[in-house]
Amino acid sequence: MSLERFLVSSRVARALGLHRGVVALETTVMTHGLPPPHGLEVALAMERAVVEAGADPATVGVVDGRVIVGLEIDEMNRLVATPDVAKLNLSNLAATLAAGGSGSTTVATTMLAANQFGIGVFATGGIGGVHRGAAKTDDVSSDLTALARFPVAVVCSGAKAILDLPRTLERLETLGVPVYGYGCDELPAFWRRSSGLRLDQRFDDVPALAAAIREHHALRTGTGVVVANPVPEAGELDAKTAARALEAALAPSRAKAPRGRAVTPTLLARMEKLTRGKSTRANIALLESNARLAGRLAVALAAVED
Repeated sequence: MSLERFLVSSRVARALGLHRGVVALETTVMTHGLPPPHGLEVALAMERAVVEAGADPATVGVVDGRVIVGLEIDEMNRLVATPDVAKLNLSNLAATLAAGGSGSTTVATTMLAANQFGIGVFATGGIGGVHRGAAKTDDVSSDLTALARFPVAVVCSGAKAILDLPRTLERLETLGVPVYGYGCDELPAFWRRSSGLRLDQRFDDVPALAAAIREHHALRTGTGVVVANPVPEAGELDAKTAARALEAALAPSRAKAPRGRAVTPTLLARMEKLTRGKSTRANIALLESNARLAGRLAVALAAVED
């Protein structure tokens, strides 16, 4: 794939040229991750949170065969309005570009695009990982592959709770991807602040976190970093609601399991219905929180570089 397929907006290019903090943002969150009309509203709220933190947002999407880093509002509207818009990961991106198609970027493809332009921070909701039952299906998200290949810090609320969290954390360790807790000792479980899985390192201030990330990249391992930021307490899904809804959401999939790129959107939609919208409210809260922390982190990393 040649670099000519990638286009950085003048706004983002200017910020990079001035060595400002820049935060990459994905587009799958607004086309697949949240029910309408929340998707676009939250995407714009995440951009505002990045700006409020002193950094510049760079929302990434694919339009007419080009990966655009720094989408404008009309381009976002176009993706949201496209029926059955493609969800692009590392396996189907090239074919879509070659065909001149459009689509929304996942964690993996957003990391790829960010890395092309030296954007070192990315904010999302939760990363993909090892799916439940992967011992039989071998269903593992390409997000983990991207984290092993692209030196980008991903601010998230852990991995999505629909996954096998212990195996996901173990796989990240095997791949040499550090998982740093920000204000937490345990891996967040997306809608819940904790999963019971201990992390090796906790940070309580952004400059110290930035210094550790900077040191990790200086080792030239080539891997990314996961910054685990728990959902805000006020937005957290209560334990009983989360457990019951998750069990019910996963039950149908055992009989008729969605596969590949369809798994996460399908299960998130079931959680939305089963929790009567509470899971969506938690998702929105953590997305905005992660964008705000990512903005602060990008500013701190830019200051270190200066």
